[in-house]
Amino acid sequence: MFEKWTRYSYRSQQHQRHQIFKIIFIVFILYVIYSIITAFFFSVWVVENNTMQPGLSSGDRLVFTSFAPPSWINRNRSEENLLFKRGNIVLVDIGQNNKQKLPLRIIDGLVRFLTAQRVSIFSGKGQYHIKRVIALPGDEISMSNYIFRVKTPNNSYSLTEFELSEKPYHLTIAQTSSLWDESLPFSGSMDTIILGPDECFVVSDDRSNTNDSRTWGVISPSMITARAVLRFWPFSKFKIL
Repeated sequence: MFEKWTRYSYRSQQHQRHQIFKIIFIVFILYVIYSIITAFFFSVWVVENNTMQPGLSSGDRLVFTSFAPPSWINRNRSEENLLFKRGNIVLVDIGQNNKQKLPLRIIDGLVRFLTAQRVSIFSGKGQYHIKRVIALPGDEISMSNYIFRVKTPNNSYSLTEFELSEKPYHLTIAQTSSLWDESLPFSGSMDTIILGPDECFVVSDDRSNTNDSRTWGVISPSMITARAVLRFWPFSKFKIL
């Protein structure tokens, strides 16, 4: 009977409202902290496909260093000013989420916060992709037998993509039909191109028919929003990237 009476008690109702506001305030503070951390420090992403095999598999969880400074802060796209290097695994925002309207970005951040980065209101557009950086602005690149050769602006000769990477990695190379024309994106060959001052080239480690700069074309460094530093799940594959 006492519990029934508390529903009509002004003090009890006031206490309940206070508790609700307290919970909402705590969630809001946690969301603000989360937004700051993921925007400027670290974020967790789940690999959703096998385009980065054999190094990464679907279901792997990676920690990324986040960096999304406004474009007016750093207009110089030289190699020294970029926050990633050749061979780094990065998060590419093809959908240009940073250009979405602010209310939508706030809602998307809240959805990601409440779902531990598993759901995004922009996910239907498929804008986030995990790829490997092959070439930076000013590089001259070509591909033969699925292996890229890169001539950096300071060198008079080209090197393989592996020689320019700080850490070793392996590729998945598909067996393609001999009837494929070499001009096709997934034929294994690519004519030499020279990247402009605001262009990067990113690809999948699975060099079969997976979309990357071979189909998208070159991308702006501003579309690379984070760099992978650690795989923490599954535990058996824990690795510094």
